[in-house]
Amino acid sequence: MGKRIMAVIVFCMITSMSWAASPVQDFFRSTGKIYVVFAVILSIFVGIILLLVRMERRINRIENQINPS
Repeated sequence: MGKRIMAVIVFCMITSMSWAASPVQDFFRSTGKIYVVFAVILSIFVGIILLLVRMERRINRIENQINPS
């Protein structure tokens, strides 16, 4: 699972670097709001990862209750 997450992160970084700068991006950079956008995107990403990890633990716990080995 760790390799998949790392591959997704690297892919996102590569694709974000390859995009041409648009006027909207230039505006956000010039006003300093790019950091706010980045923080919001990062917090959403971290929230999704935490949700998936929590769900995986719950599913494993339920599976172990149903089929104790």
